[in-house]
Amino acid sequence: MPYVNVQITRGATRAQKAELVRDITGVPVLVLGKTPEHTHIVIQEIAEADWGFAGQLTDDWRRGQGAG
Repeated sequence: MPYVNVQITRGATRAQKAELVRDITGVPVLVLGKTPEHTHIVIQEIAEADWGFAGQLTDDWRRGQGAG
C-alpha cells in the first residue's frame, strides 16, 4: 500500500489538490503496478513562516523576490 506525503505551502485550491492527488496516484500504478484504491496521498499545507528555503523563511524569501 503506497503512502505518499506531499508538503506544500498554503494557497493551493481544492482543484489543484485534486489534480495533485490524481497525478501522484498514477505513479505507483504505472511504476509499481499498484491499484489506485491502495494508494494513499496526504497533502499537508504549511504556512510560509514555518518553511525554510534558501537559508530564510519562505515568506521572507518571497518578499525579497517581490512576490509577497
